[in-house]
Amino acid sequence: MRTNFGALFLLIVLIVRAASASDIDRPPINYRTAIPKNPVEALKDQLLQGKTSLDHDDDHGFLRSLLKRLDIPVSSQVLVFSKTSLQRFRIGPATPRAIYFNDEIAVGFCVRGDVLEIAAADPVVGTVFYSIDQDVESGAKIVRQTDRCLQCHESTGPRGYPGHLVRSVSAAKTGEPIFSMGTRRVDHSTPFEERWGGWFVTGTSGKQQHRGNRMFAPDTKEPIGKDGVNVTDLKAFLSPQQYLAPSSDIVALMVLEHQNEGHNRLVRANFLTRLAQAERIELNKALGQPADQYVEGITRRIASACEPVVEYFLFSKEAPLTDAIVGTSPFAADFEKRGPIDAKGRSLRTFDLQTRLFRYPLSYLIYSQAFAGLPNEAKDFIYVRLRQVLTNRDHSGRFDHLSAEDRVAILEILEDTLPALPKNRRQ
Repeated sequence: MRTNFGALFLLIVLIVRAASASDIDRPPINYRTAIPKNPVEALKDQLLQGKTSLDHDDDHGFLRSLLKRLDIPVSSQVLVFSKTSLQRFRIGPATPRAIYFNDEIAVGFCVRGDVLEIAAADPVVGTVFYSIDQDVESGAKIVRQTDRCLQCHESTGPRGYPGHLVRSVSAAKTGEPIFSMGTRRVDHSTPFEERWGGWFVTGTSGKQQHRGNRMFAPDTKEPIGKDGVNVTDLKAFLSPQQYLAPSSDIVALMVLEHQNEGHNRLVRANFLTRLAQAERIELNKALGQPADQYVEGITRRIASACEPVVEYFLFSKEAPLTDAIVGTSPFAADFEKRGPIDAKGRSLRTFDLQTRLFRYPLSYLIYSQAFAGLPNEAKDFIYVRLRQVLTNRDHSGRFDHLSAEDRVAILEILEDTLPALPKNRRQ
């Protein structure tokens, strides 16, 4: 039997490459040179071509106009006072950074800030970062950012890929993080008592403790003042009139932290699948096989990249709630209205907020452009796995939190609201 040493060498190279740190600028990703396809990019082009403009006001610059153009509700406002951002010198407990978001885009605003910061979940290149200079004289121009933002959003993003961050830190009265007290990324699996350090939080959580609205003494590391739970008014901390809304809604915070990690997993699944597919083509070419010839190792890699999406979207390991959560803004109602809604009036956006975040625990991000932009092989894998779980054909134990009623309802909602879902019930 003759050995194809060239193909063997290539296989070794591909294995080493797959195990090494990601290179987002090599084909087929080409992060810095690929052209994004998201609403921010479209608005950027329209502004450059003079087809539209953004209004400016003295208090918030282009913020209000930008949110309207990107369909981001003001009620989504959350406030972070730890100095953990590009404009850290503008941030502190009296002037926290405001974040506004919808399913795909987040906008950051600092009082008297130089720029608006934007992060968009893009179906082509993953998380894309932009800024808008707040100087009215220079006009509204959206500029894509790479290196400055990637210093944090790649190194601590979704395992080396550009991603979103929600961190809980212990902050001093200046807003400086006390890193010796620890810091952690937050998502829906984070224990409630460890969330929102360095953030303001408005809303009630009953007896459930969290780290919001708290500051610490750097020398003793002791908390300053009383605990920060069940706060419904921020006037004791800041001047709410500096912002578009008076709140930093607890429900909005819970949705944002779920959403950010969800997008991170989509980015990773997208990139790893595309890289694996490119390597399959390269390997098959060296072996003289058809480009799409099945390669077991490549298929396993794609499954390994996509399974975390399935687990996260079905809220595996979600930290349970022990008391009701109630926000202080219209966010919950605004969010639920976005749908889609099935023939029985059910939606993946319907909140529970008694024992868990959502009534029907499958992430609404399955409707997102970021999900739609996954390679077909990745989407097919996720659809098959969802149907296996929802029809009780997965016995791994990772989805035991889903009741029989949950599974039936989720599958019915999907089949009624997601046309792309394969109809084959035997998958």
